[in-house]
Amino acid sequence: MTSQDFQSPVVVAAGLSKHYRRVRAVDDLSFTVRRGAVTGFFGPNGAGKTTALKLLVGLARPSGGSVLLDGAPLRATISDPSRVGVAIEPCGAHPGRTARAHLRALAVMGGLPSSRVEEVLELVGLEEAAGRRVGGYSMGMRQRLGLATALLGDPDLLVLDEPTNGLDPRGIRWLRTLIRSRAAAGRTVLLSSHVLSEAALTVDDVVVIDHGRVLHQGSMTALTDRGRTLEELFFDLTDGAAA
Repeated sequence: MTSQDFQSPVVVAAGLSKHYRRVRAVDDLSFTVRRGAVTGFFGPNGAGKTTALKLLVGLARPSGGSVLLDGAPLRATISDPSRVGVAIEPCGAHPGRTARAHLRALAVMGGLPSSRVEEVLELVGLEEAAGRRVGGYSMGMRQRLGLATALLGDPDLLVLDEPTNGLDPRGIRWLRTLIRSRAAAGRTVLLSSHVLSEAALTVDDVVVIDHGRVLHQGSMTALTDRGRTLEELFFDLTDGAAA
């Protein structure tokens, strides 16, 4: 991979919008996601974050605008598990099914080797619980299973919505290490989070939205070089937008 590859954006969202009758959940949203970086996607409740992430990965159809992944239209890339891994909704496993059976079914659908199932179970720390029914899992275990699902294809782009939900402090530190290791290997992560103090330790770039619009896009380095924290930026921007 060349230095130019690292500079080119993996995701380009241009003028994205999503309307539900009279509600504009996403309104002319434009931003980019750098290759080999962890981009944090922040906003208050109801800002449109989850809807925007769904538009980016093809789980919702936009009312307007476009998405390019690696320079190609979304429909040309989204079905390839080696390109995009998504953990937005709950893990999606039937409560009567085991985690291993759930992942094996997904591996078959994605044309992935069965050995990859055991690899991701170990990666997310579920190898000992893989034979248990998902209905008996805690919230944190379900979160880990959702991550295993997203990681199954070892994707270039990982999209995570509130990935620390349900994780204890040790699990949060584990997740941070996992995310940073992927970025160090040239992979790309886009994540939303309400835990700004933890996100500040994890992300390279920051996108803040409210009312479905981008209020800020920039790097964490530029932010900290000016002596500001992510929390200060977030409240300055969103308090102003709410006023």
